[in-house]
Amino acid sequence: MIRILIVAILVVATGLATGVSAQSQLQLNNEILFEQLRQVHRLSARELDALRAIFAQSGYMGQGNPAISRHPISPEQCESGIPGGKNGYLSARNERICGERYMVPLYDPRTQRPQDATSCIDQFEFPNIPCTYPVVWTKASEAAQVCASLGKRLCDAHEWEGACAGALEPADYRFDLARGVSASAAVSRMRSAHNAQYEQSRSWSYGPTYQRGICAAASQKSATCGGGGYNSCGSNTYPTGSFPDCQSALGVFDLNGNAAEHMNLPLTPDQMTSAGSTTLGVTEMKGSWFIFDTYRAHPDWCRWRAPFWHGTRVLSTSSHENYHLGFRCCSTLD
Repeated sequence: MIRILIVAILVVATGLATGVSAQSQLQLNNEILFEQLRQVHRLSARELDALRAIFAQSGYMGQGNPAISRHPISPEQCESGIPGGKNGYLSARNERICGERYMVPLYDPRTQRPQDATSCIDQFEFPNIPCTYPVVWTKASEAAQVCASLGKRLCDAHEWEGACAGALEPADYRFDLARGVSASAAVSRMRSAHNAQYEQSRSWSYGPTYQRGICAAASQKSATCGGGGYNSCGSNTYPTGSFPDCQSALGVFDLNGNAAEHMNLPLTPDQMTSAGSTTLGVTEMKGSWFIFDTYRAHPDWCRWRAPFWHGTRVLSTSSHENYHLGFRCCSTLD
């Protein structure tokens, strides 16, 4: 199997140069990704089949358009820059608590121990394997499907924020402000109250002040990238975990920089994935992206909530996708 993977990598390296179409190359790249997922996360044939079906229905999901994406560094360069290599990110304690490699428990260190956690979050952007490029061009609905196919779920907004800020706090959604109004009005009201609450204590995954050069945010946008189309915008991301200092106090990487990330913003209590909902709320896009050190498009502190950008229900088939938008999953512990 390892030999097959090596051969596949060589095919990817030479495919476009030998006339393979970008779409065919994307499919080849995705097959390599599925094999990595199988080996690292020990996926079953059923789980792999489910993933293949989700990717196939999209036609765009993957690590970027291979015809134009120009990643700043390679996975090999990433691994060489990590103390102990990518295995240096493994944690027997976290795996024991979360039941899976490369997940970390969500808890509040001020009052809890890691083993008190009732949920976990992916340590890296999907595919949640260090030194791989994040999967982008993913709709929120597809991200939710991927997470569910792996026995996980899309994170609620407060979980992502807690992972970033280094302390999971109780859910603080102002559901009272969402009653009787449209989704966009509900998000605007809830967002204003939430951001006002946390404005004075804002922080980033790596510390209390914004810093350039800490996270995967110094890449360049494709020269042809105007409106964000698949054929004009390269997903010029870094391999996940390339910046060892870009991690939160809970040990979660790339919450700032690299890919922005989908998650679930509940507008009613029965839309919280952390409470077992499968109906879900509306889309929320978190974090910053791979050119944020030169183009700060918006605030990106941990508990900041965005406007209703490209807003839809999470499970809408028209939910947003683009070249720098990915996701990570959460799981609920028994």
